[in-house]
Amino acid sequence: MSDTLEKTAVLYCRVSSVKQTTQGDGLSSQETRCREYAKFKRYEVVRVFKDDASGSLINRPGMQSMLSYLRKHKSKPHIVIIDDISRLARGLEAHLQLRGAIAKVGAILESPSIEFGEDSDSVLVENLLASVSQHQRQKNSEQTQNRMRARLQNGYWVFQAPVGYHYQRVSGQGKILMRSEPIASILQEALEGFASGRFQLQAEVKRFLESHPEYPRDRKGEVRNQQVKELLTRAVYAGYIEAPKWGVSLRPGKHEGLISYETFRKIEDRLNAHAKTPARKNLNQDFPLRGFVTCGHCEEPLTANWSKGRNARYAYYLCRSKNCDNYGKSIKREKLEGEFEALLHKLKPTEGLFTVSRMMFEDLWNYRIQSQKSQKVSLETEIRNIDKKIEQLLDRIVEADSSNVIRAYENRIRDLEAKKIEMKEKIACCGKPIRDFDETFRTAMDFLSKPHKLWCSEHLEDKRAVLKLTFTDRLAYIQNEGFRTAKTTLPFKVLGGFSEGENKMAPRRGFEPLAFPLGGGRSILLSYRGQANAVEF
Repeated sequence: MSDTLEKTAVLYCRVSSVKQTTQGDGLSSQETRCREYAKFKRYEVVRVFKDDASGSLINRPGMQSMLSYLRKHKSKPHIVIIDDISRLARGLEAHLQLRGAIAKVGAILESPSIEFGEDSDSVLVENLLASVSQHQRQKNSEQTQNRMRARLQNGYWVFQAPVGYHYQRVSGQGKILMRSEPIASILQEALEGFASGRFQLQAEVKRFLESHPEYPRDRKGEVRNQQVKELLTRAVYAGYIEAPKWGVSLRPGKHEGLISYETFRKIEDRLNAHAKTPARKNLNQDFPLRGFVTCGHCEEPLTANWSKGRNARYAYYLCRSKNCDNYGKSIKREKLEGEFEALLHKLKPTEGLFTVSRMMFEDLWNYRIQSQKSQKVSLETEIRNIDKKIEQLLDRIVEADSSNVIRAYENRIRDLEAKKIEMKEKIACCGKPIRDFDETFRTAMDFLSKPHKLWCSEHLEDKRAVLKLTFTDRLAYIQNEGFRTAKTTLPFKVLGGFSEGENKMAPRRGFEPLAFPLGGGRSILLSYRGQANAVEF
């Protein structure tokens, strides 16, 4: 009995994941049972080691710490107590390696669930139990993956919730992705902005996301470029799911998408287009006109910088072209940007023009809705043609012998399936505008009447959007003279032309080809129907 009192023991407890540590009581239950066993055996428990890692792994922090401790105290043999053989490892190979490592440091393995021995029968039982534990782990993994795959096939996302979503339990359906505001709206604006061209580069999307404090970022306070690429290429944001590694093809999800599938396809097309020049890192809020305003003499873009004076710092735009007569001559930021704001104020159309514009847009709006309804039949016909092509490609795959040919057919089928999804989405939306006419007209005319209002925004992206929506080309600036004649976009040309009386009344039938009759002496609308179409942005 005295020998038993002198023995010391360490306890080893393990669960499979961090979640089990934070939300479960597995570690505490194991420790309690092991302490009860040690008390029964009259062992003195000197240390407790814990892990929250898979049983298939060997290099676990808790296990390595325990082996290191036993190695330092090798002069006094210790008892290692585990709750169950599966807590040591859940794989035969890992079990044998850890068993040998414990024996090598002079420790003895014991458990209240099994008696470890060195005779052939005990070793056989131990190895059988270790094999059974490994089988259970593999079986659990297979069952979990099969259930996840089946849920994916039914349209439910099963992985970690993407940025902009969170899981919410719904009666009869389990956990479903739900929008997580305000991040979802921020991300939606970023995705739609890239698809529409508001953000030309991924770097601009990155800057937009970083401009919102609510958007999550890494430890350095940044949104990584790789994360931006993943955001732009994930179909889950369009309300669809896919898992190619598990054989789950693209299909509608049960969650609400942040963008339409058509928008997602536009993003894909832009990503697959030719690479553009990287965005300048020094394009910042201090100089929003940098790169857009050119020197009126050499036509090279003006650069900008801060100049340190005796008591303060001063902001300037200047030309860096050495062959230019204005090389190095600076223009005060307040002067150049002040003249630019004055230019924006001049673009405001007359008040009387809004009535005519509203009539023109409303007629075009109704015409578009009617034409979209008629497009439904042609879209359904095209879907049937796509189904026939897919069937033909599947027949060719069965007859093909070359893996390269099969892969090419599979890629073609994938493209056709994506196109079919896009068409089905268009059919569902035919004649159903996202916003009503009043809201759309108000949004468009609010910008056209007051482009300087958006320019006053605190966000650099809004200022750059004003430049893209208002002007078709860069602005040339001559020192001491001001801006040259600006080339504005079509909406501003049309509205500006109306207000200045540059356009004349069209004949009653309008310009050819005649799209639809209006009557009532409103043929003026037909004259500018093409221009009105361009205002829809």
